[in-house]
Amino acid sequence: MDIIIPIITLIIGLAGGFAAGVWFLKRQMTNMTMDPKQMQTMAKQMGLNLNPKQMQQANRMMQNMNVKKGKK
Repeated sequence: MDIIIPIITLIIGLAGGFAAGVWFLKRQMTNMTMDPKQMQTMAKQMGLNLNPKQMQQANRMMQNMNVKKGKK
């Protein structure tokens, strides 16, 4: 009995911490806005070289995601 309570507490704490982390990350992603310079830098860090048309497309996609999430 002395070992069961700490194990159950650990499992509940890990599950709760994970759920809180996911919730916080989703909230941050919803509020995230990027200017084209930041998007270009992030794309280069991922190994992509986006042309201006692709940048506009990505920017439009990000704005649409934020609008859709705001309606929910």
